[in-house]
Amino acid sequence: MSIVTVQLGQCGNQIGFEVFDALFIDSHCPQRLSSKRENEAYQASCKERFFSEEENGVPIARAVLVDMEPKVINQTLSKAAQSGRWKYGQHSSFCQKQGSGNNWAYGYSVHGPRHEESIRNLIQKEVEKCDSLSGFFIIMSMAGGTGSGLGAFVTQNLQDQYSNSLKMNQIIWPYGTGEVIVQNYNSILTLSHLYRSSDALLVHENDAVHKICAKLMNIKQISFSDINQVLAHQLGSVFQPTYSAEGSFHYRRNPLEGFKDPALYTSWLEPVNAFNVWRTQRAFSKYEKSAALVSNSQFLVKPLDMIVGKAWNMFASKAYVHQYTKFGIEEEDFLDSFALLEQVVASYCTL
Repeated sequence: MSIVTVQLGQCGNQIGFEVFDALFIDSHCPQRLSSKRENEAYQASCKERFFSEEENGVPIARAVLVDMEPKVINQTLSKAAQSGRWKYGQHSSFCQKQGSGNNWAYGYSVHGPRHEESIRNLIQKEVEKCDSLSGFFIIMSMAGGTGSGLGAFVTQNLQDQYSNSLKMNQIIWPYGTGEVIVQNYNSILTLSHLYRSSDALLVHENDAVHKICAKLMNIKQISFSDINQVLAHQLGSVFQPTYSAEGSFHYRRNPLEGFKDPALYTSWLEPVNAFNVWRTQRAFSKYEKSAALVSNSQFLVKPLDMIVGKAWNMFASKAYVHQYTKFGIEEEDFLDSFALLEQVVASYCTL
C-alpha cells in the first residue's frame, strides 16, 4: 500500500525532504537483531510505501511539491538530488505570488482555485504510479498564511476526489510567542477547514520540539533545520513498516503494561479497544530501541482554547479582518470557524 505525500509551502517542503531522507536512511540501515531476509523485506516494504520506480538506480519519492515561489522547491529538489540516495520526480509545482502578501484568504480563495487543475493533475500522476493507494500525507504549516490557506483548499479537493482514501495532515503548531501577527486567525481557519475534510490531524508544537532540541539534544543555537530533523525522526518512526500485536514478534511487555490502566481512557472506551500496539524487531534508524506514541487526547485542549481566545479578541475589534474579506473570506466564515472549534474544545473537555 502506497502513500502519496503532498508538501505545501516552505514549511511542508523542508520537513518533507527530511522525512523522506530519514525514511530512506532507516530502510537502508541493516540491523543485527534482524536477519538479512527481514532487513530486505523491511526495505522493500518502505520502498513500496514511499518511493516509486527507480531512475538510473535512484528511487523517486512519491511526492508532489507545491509552493508560491520557485526558490524553496528548487532548493528542495537540489538537496534531494545532491544526496545521491533518492530524488523527487519531475512532477513538481510552484505558483508565483502576485502582490498578495502572506495571506490565508488569498491561498484558499484565489490561489487554490486558480491552480486547482494543475495541482490535481500532479497528484493524479503520482496516484497512477501506485499499484495500491493507501492514502495521502499532507505536510503544511497551520499558521503560515498563503501556504496554509492553499493547504486547506488542497485537502478539501482530495476529500472530494479521493473520498475513500485516508487523508492525514501533519500540521506545525506555531510558537506561542508568535511568528505572524495574524497567526491566530490563520490557525482557526486552517483547523476548522481541515476538521471537515481530513481524516486525521497529526500535530507537532514548535515549542515542544524546540525544548527537545535544547534540553534533550543540548543544541545551543537551534535552527529550523534542527527542528525539522527532530520532526522527521518522529514522523519516520510512526510510518516505519510494522506488524500488529497479533504478529509473530516478541511483545515487549514491561514498557507497555501501564497502558492497560482503564484510568487513562474515557469511560465509554475499553482499554483493549483504546490502545493498539504495532511493532517490529527493527528499531528506527540507528537507535538500539525505539518507540513512538500517537494519541488522541485532551493534550491540545489548552493550546487550542488559547488560540481561539486570542483570535476572538482580535476579531471582536475587527483587527486585520479586511485582509481576509478582500479575498472572499467573510465575517460569517470566521464565526463558523469559532463555533466549530469551540464545540471541539467542549467535546474534548467532556471525555
